[in-house]
Amino acid sequence: MTRPTGTARLHRALLAPRATRSNALPAGAWWLWALGLATAASRTTNPLLLGLLVGVAGYVVAARRTDAPWARSYGAFIKLGLFVVGVRLVFSVFLGSPIPGTHTVFTLPEAPLPDWAQGVRIGGRVTAEQLVFALYDGAKLATLLICVGAANSLANPARLLKSLPGALYEVGVAVVVAMTFAPNMVADVVRLRTARRLRGRATGGVGAVLQIGLPVLEGALERSVAVAASMDARGYGRTAQVPPAVRLTTNVLTLGGLLGVCAGTYGLLAVQGAVYGLPLLLAGLVAALAGLRLGGRRSVRTRYRPDRWGVRAWLVAGSGAVVAAAMIRAGSVDPAALRPGVVPLTAPVLPLWPAAAVLVGLLPAVVAPVPPPNSRTSKEQP
Repeated sequence: MTRPTGTARLHRALLAPRATRSNALPAGAWWLWALGLATAASRTTNPLLLGLLVGVAGYVVAARRTDAPWARSYGAFIKLGLFVVGVRLVFSVFLGSPIPGTHTVFTLPEAPLPDWAQGVRIGGRVTAEQLVFALYDGAKLATLLICVGAANSLANPARLLKSLPGALYEVGVAVVVAMTFAPNMVADVVRLRTARRLRGRATGGVGAVLQIGLPVLEGALERSVAVAASMDARGYGRTAQVPPAVRLTTNVLTLGGLLGVCAGTYGLLAVQGAVYGLPLLLAGLVAALAGLRLGGRRSVRTRYRPDRWGVRAWLVAGSGAVVAAAMIRAGSVDPAALRPGVVPLTAPVLPLWPAAAVLVGLLPAVVAPVPPPNSRTSKEQP
């Protein structure tokens, strides 16, 4: 019997195993991966790169999505993204656009406005340049929503709550109600529609929606509140006594760190703030983590079978970070490739190395544990 070579051992180690309760990826890894893709989408209006990001997110969701209630939200986010693109085009047509253009598509009757409303118009000439600009802008926002939808479809909300720092116990019950309401509502809708179909009743139309709407909302809210009440009964949120100085330091570090994270994130998303965005974001993260570390002393609860960040979780989170970093770098090296011009109207070109960096986001489809067929991750069957 021959011993496996180093390449064979590496291939076997990287081969995605079957997902179980013990090796399932932490929800934070999926969120970091999705936020990395969203950050990359915010840096470009190139429709080819945006379509590539949507394709990467969709492929990973299709490869690693389970049949849990929260996993069905990805389609809703795609529809929401298409709706956003449509609304952006409608606004551009009826409210005008500051983008100059020479290719007139059609002309609408223009409503007269008073002198104090200069710069605003309703109707008028609609050019191809302003439509293309609105399409690029709406596609960027739609891609952001689709990336967030990918995280909602892949991350278990219960495991995400399980990873909540102890300093944030006050919002834990509210988070439970908020994050379990939508999955419970989806499950109730499926159950009631199946029951109506078996009884020979209509499952579509206004009448059916009115008949099942109230029971669905009531049942989902009752189950979410029951989960929160069970957490309260088990001592979730019980606190310990800490000195006032430690409490004040915790509040200052946490609040200041979160403000720094918000300002740094805005700097990374904005083109002008890319220089100060990263240092401010890192400083805010350090301060916020220090505040959460100190605030965790107030919580005396223990964590049953905590999620462990293994190599696969770091690879998934790191792939999203690589995509975001590569797109930020490409924005400073070749900004014209990431933001194709519309005046004059030209066809967008796919930049090669940013596109290759986006393909790194496909790594979770290879290294993340494979969900078992017909799994019920809400029950977390091994």
